[in-house]
Amino acid sequence: MMSKQNRGFMPEWYEEAPPEKSYRSIFKWGDPLEFKHPNPRLYELMKSTFHMTDEDFKEKQKMGLEKVDCHIPISLTPEQVARLKEIVGEENVLEDEYSRLKVAYGKTMIDLMRLREGIVENVPDLVIHPRGKEDIQKIVEYCNQEKINIYVYAGGSSVTRGVECTRKGITLDMSVHMNRVLKFNEINQTITVEPGISGPQLEHILNNAPQLFNAKRAYTCGHFPQSFEYSCVGGWVVTRGAGQNSTYYGKIEDLVVCQEYVTPAGIIKTGEYPASATGPSIDQIMIGSEGTFGILVAVTLKIFRYMPENCSRFSFMFKNWPDAVEAVREIMQGEFGYPSVFRLSDPEETDIAMKLYGVEGTVIDKLLALRGFKKGERCMLLGSADGDKSYTRNVKRNIHRICRKYGAMYTTEFVTKSWEKGRFKDPYMREDLQDFGIMTDTLECAVSWDQLQEVYEGVRGYCKSRPNTICMTHISHVYPQGGNLYFIFIARISQIDEYLEYQYGILDSIQKYGAAMSHHHGIGKMIAPWLEGQLGRNQMEVLRALKRHFDPNNIMNPGGTLGLDLPEDQKRIVRKE
Repeated sequence: MMSKQNRGFMPEWYEEAPPEKSYRSIFKWGDPLEFKHPNPRLYELMKSTFHMTDEDFKEKQKMGLEKVDCHIPISLTPEQVARLKEIVGEENVLEDEYSRLKVAYGKTMIDLMRLREGIVENVPDLVIHPRGKEDIQKIVEYCNQEKINIYVYAGGSSVTRGVECTRKGITLDMSVHMNRVLKFNEINQTITVEPGISGPQLEHILNNAPQLFNAKRAYTCGHFPQSFEYSCVGGWVVTRGAGQNSTYYGKIEDLVVCQEYVTPAGIIKTGEYPASATGPSIDQIMIGSEGTFGILVAVTLKIFRYMPENCSRFSFMFKNWPDAVEAVREIMQGEFGYPSVFRLSDPEETDIAMKLYGVEGTVIDKLLALRGFKKGERCMLLGSADGDKSYTRNVKRNIHRICRKYGAMYTTEFVTKSWEKGRFKDPYMREDLQDFGIMTDTLECAVSWDQLQEVYEGVRGYCKSRPNTICMTHISHVYPQGGNLYFIFIARISQIDEYLEYQYGILDSIQKYGAAMSHHHGIGKMIAPWLEGQLGRNQMEVLRALKRHFDPNNIMNPGGTLGLDLPEDQKRIVRKE
């Protein structure tokens, strides 16, 4: 590690709590007093890639330190406001501009860029904190009668414009009151919770089940998205999310046992069964509906034994991408068990990861060079196995066997442990980079093995067609039939229109090359223009028919979500039926 005195100039990264009620306090990721700055090696890479000098990092730009000042009038009548206050109590209805703006934007890059510019649009009339299912029933009934639009917010970590209130109305903040455990069932190994419970809250409760519920052992949910520390269960479910350990535990739709929704058409409550054949699955229809059919008020999830002492970590380096991909496919099709975290980085991401995880310059790095693992070609595989000790031992042993077959070098548990230390912290770097006009964002897609290389080359080719742009790619959330391709791009972009043009080109490429438009981030309003091209008109009409049943007045998250009410001229259908 470079010493402080030898590393030369480093920018003065912002390291203060954002001013109270400022724009920055809204777009800042996570804990106001938590930061993660680019290390010296990453800083040097950015200067080289973007043709910047130390001088470019001496003056920050558009930091969003100003106090929110939007002055958007409330469109509801005094009578409507009074009735909503009557339902939930006056203390649970917020009318001030800061509270309204705070729930209007998520963590989509376009949200962050607009807030830095002080661009305020699509703000709800009121923010309401429902106290429980009964409040929501009354709210939905009244709003349906009055044709008042309803949006839902919890953790606010959406990266697809999922929470944006594009047509006024009210936003329900589920995190304030609706964050309780409704039932813990150790016999069935399930837990039933309200949608506003956060990832850490849920995991703490499950890890401490013996003390809290007199359970025989500790449990885990197994769902750890990168937004884990600040996202909520409701958001996981309605966006069809995945955690970083999904290769073993499954995506959220694999974890949901049953649910309850309040819709304008009435209550939807599914049965608590391990499986059934009672017609098409209403559970699967509601999962991923993103608040367009109704409001999730309770969900029952599978839980798993918490056995961190059995976690078995590993990492390998391959000489090239094709060998690494083949090894990963063979591991997933080996039928000896699945790893939990399983992540393969392409050459560009590998070289940057070596800097981020503190591996560059170590003995491991030097040994890799001696053995012919070249920068710009080598690929890093890291992961872990969860479960019973004999299970994890067997999984790791077989992974070793297959990786050696493809010429990989074992790089110890150190790399994976280094990644784990920052697995939930990397988003904090966005603020640092944007302070100096550098944007970092992600888009992901799902692919089968036989199409993976074409999608990888095609989408990455577009990403890199923009000069002086970093594009890191990895495969994660892996299956016997394929996996998730994750593109992380870093570019010197500070103008909204320039960013949107680039983003649209990437999304066009994902659809053009035949991948699924989203594996786990959902669709929201951002990806909605491409959805009909993904599903085809027939499938979209099925979704619209469901929308007409559940929400005939189109009050549930209207304004483009899932493309259900998107005008024809806003659709981007790249792949034809």
